[in-house]
Amino acid sequence: MPSLAFTAIGTAWKIETVRSIEGDLEARIHARIDDFDRAYSRFRTDSLVSKIASTSGRHEFPDDAAAMFDLYDELFASTGGAVTPLVGRSLEQLGYDRDYSLVRHGDNLPAADWMAEVSRTGNVVTTTTPVLIDVGAAGKGYLVDLVGEVLRSAVIDEFVIDASGDLLVAGRQPRRVALEHPLDPSLAVGVVELQSGSICASGSNRRVWGEGSHHIIDGRTGEPTRDVIATWAIAETGLAADGLATALFFTEPSVLAGAFAFSYVRVFASGRVEHSADLPGEVFS
Repeated sequence: MPSLAFTAIGTAWKIETVRSIEGDLEARIHARIDDFDRAYSRFRTDSLVSKIASTSGRHEFPDDAAAMFDLYDELFASTGGAVTPLVGRSLEQLGYDRDYSLVRHGDNLPAADWMAEVSRTGNVVTTTTPVLIDVGAAGKGYLVDLVGEVLRSAVIDEFVIDASGDLLVAGRQPRRVALEHPLDPSLAVGVVELQSGSICASGSNRRVWGEGSHHIIDGRTGEPTRDVIATWAIAETGLAADGLATALFFTEPSVLAGAFAFSYVRVFASGRVEHSADLPGEVFS
């Protein structure tokens, strides 16, 4: 398959398609990513979420925000508030801030209450106080979906989009995907086959600094999670798979199964590996 590789939103992307991506289609892909980044990046001073961080009141997000915030409502409820888009201040407190200082600024800071501090109708969010929204728990997976929509609008219905561990697959042939060992990138804990849909990975080893600080934060406490160290979720969309991969750090799969259809793998700090019975592949340990 022809491929297009580039860096965007601070991560490496690779898109494989049945025909070359160039010209207007390539420009549309980059424009779609930039539009998303301009709305949701807490690292950009010109983004909408940076404005909301300093101004309370009514804020209108792009139309695509409704689906993502709907998912966050579900994940917030299913995890008892552990997964929340208001975790931005907590991450800044730990040092994962706009300047990448990677230095703690004090004690852990629990996130503001998503249901108490924010009211929402579709893509319109109203805040009672300035809040720092961070959509890192599901945003990259959703952006993969949106790029997939750009490809489909160009009548490309066979492709693989890989945004550094968040994959969306569409086509006739199944793809084998290795599950990288969270403690040794040269090893795999398993392999799955995916013909259509998304698989997203999350690991506490990806962004680590200081004494055990990392980017997967329990919104209830502001504390980095410790028990689970890596997850993979397979679902119909990148949005669902990415959000579920995060939720699996905090909540039992049986709880999430009440609201979502998905397969999963979890690796615990103890070394134990757990997976769903319907996993389309195998684990090695």
